[in-house]
This record gives sequence, C-alpha cells and structure tokens, in this order.
Amino acid sequence: MDMGKKIKLHMSLMMGITLSACLSFVGTFTSGSFTPAAFIVSFLESLVISLIIGYFVPMKLLEDKACEKAGITDKPLACRALGSLISDLIYTPVITTAMVTMAYFKIQGGKPPYIIMWGKSMLISLLVAYLIVFLVAQNYMKFIMKSIAPGAPDGGKNKQK
Repeated sequence: MDMGKKIKLHMSLMMGITLSACLSFVGTFTSGSFTPAAFIVSFLESLVISLIIGYFVPMKLLEDKACEKAGITDKPLACRALGSLISDLIYTPVITTAMVTMAYFKIQGGKPPYIIMWGKSMLISLLVAYLIVFLVAQNYMKFIMKSIAPGAPDGGKNKQK
C-alpha cells in the first residue's frame, strides 16, 4: 500500500472513531434515553457509515480545491476552517440522517414527528462535528505523518500563523 493510501486509511479511522464516539454520545444523551448499550450500537453503526464515506470521498482533495477556489491556500487557519466545514457538510448529514432514521424505527409507542427528531439532531450534530473536526483533524494528521512518514515535509500546511 502506498503512503498516500496509508495516510488516508489512518486518518479515516481516527476521525471516524472520534466523530462516531462523540456524535453517538451526544445523540443518545440528548435523546433522553441514554444507555451504554444504545451508545455502543449507535457508535458502531455510525462508525461503519463514517468509514464507508471515508473510503469513497477524497476529503483532502476536496478541501484543498475549496481552499484554492476561495483563495485562502496561504491562510492555514481559514483553510482549516473551510476544510472542517466541507468535511462536516459531507459526513454529518449522511450519518445523522441514518442514525435518526434507525432510532426512529426503534421507538416503541409515542413517537415524536420524524422531522422534529431529525432537525434537532442535525443542528446539534453539525455544530458538534464541526468543532471536533476543526479541533482534532490537524493534530491527527501531524501524528499520522510522524508515525507513517517520519521526517516527511507537510509543506507547511499544518502550521498556523
């Protein structure tokens, strides 16, 4: 496996685990029916979806092209903020819609309207996921680069001004 694929795989795993854990916790906690079992099931379902998206979507390429089109490639913090938004808008709606739909069909008895469940979850998830991606993705990439390709230059993209 070439280095680029290794980096993508590691980043996908690390971000998938982190986002799935955080979003599953927030989702089951805000549902009002948090149980360890519900959290674990939600986490595993979310992780599978996240890994599938990570396998098929070239996030780094999309983020780099967006920064280039926005004219902010020389502004690391702005580029990181835009990249986090792009990642959030790709992953979060898919994962949240799937998770809310699965949860909705598991509810016995007095179900709230689906659109209310989905809307509340989507707003919370978009905010939480954006913050998580913005805060951890850069550090994960630095860790991956050190462990997979020690001494490899990152072109200065991971340094903040």
